[in-house]
Amino acid sequence: MSFTVNQISPVLGAKITGLDLGQEIGDNLVSEIRQTWLEAGGLLVFPEQTLTTEQHITFSRHFGPLFGAPGETPLQETVSRYLHPDHPEIYRVSNQTEDGMPDGKPRGRAGAGTYWHSDVAFKKRPAAASILHAVTIPATGGDTLFCNMTAAYAALSDTMKTILAPLRAVNDFAQTAANQFARPVVVEDDLKGANRAIHPVVRTHAETGEKSLFVNPGTTTHLENFNSDESAALLDLLFRHATKPEFCIRHSYTQGDVVMWDNRCLMHYAVNDYGDQPRYMERTTAIGEVPE
Repeated sequence: MSFTVNQISPVLGAKITGLDLGQEIGDNLVSEIRQTWLEAGGLLVFPEQTLTTEQHITFSRHFGPLFGAPGETPLQETVSRYLHPDHPEIYRVSNQTEDGMPDGKPRGRAGAGTYWHSDVAFKKRPAAASILHAVTIPATGGDTLFCNMTAAYAALSDTMKTILAPLRAVNDFAQTAANQFARPVVVEDDLKGANRAIHPVVRTHAETGEKSLFVNPGTTTHLENFNSDESAALLDLLFRHATKPEFCIRHSYTQGDVVMWDNRCLMHYAVNDYGDQPRYMERTTAIGEVPE
């Protein structure tokens, strides 16, 4: 089975056509997809896929153990209400309810990810690949922005790279909970330390060996060994730098898109501009290594 690769932009991303991800994929093809993913900066788009939930999970397992799978680390308890009832590996993003009524049980999390972040960065082993299947998309809107943190790091001055090299940052779900979740939804046990981790500000990619920034506004609370003003100033500089247009792309979904991104070297931002147009996405999230 062969496929065609088309670059999306000079800074990030490739589109793969000619593959049906619902079919059995052998190890050699998985290796080719992985290499293409890495060479594309950690972002692949597979258009016009018609995956079942089970096929989505099967494909995703090729890229690491999945959060929520039997015997693996679960996502934080606060989002458990948004997981697929039969497949805890699937995190559902949707503005719909199960019965279609305004006050019905949510089919998934509405307005998820409407801020720059890297998935599950508050875990000691944060996410590697996130793989999203666009099941239902709005007629307009609902795009996702991605920024290349490897390119952002490379563009820094040598002096700034030297300053950042020894630094470590605290990442805490409490930051996300305070800014993105209604208080009654938050499970208090999620705020007691299990969803808090300290990571290097600059991490080395385990597969490519490239360095990238590894801080994000969604979960990074502060830098170790700095006072609050110093920490806020330096983080703000890095956030503004990383999200410059030259490091970013904007993906507009088509029906059936499967989008696979590497949280080890990208941030993303879901644009919530589609009102009450139906939108339903299913996402798996692979568990990565401890950042170094």
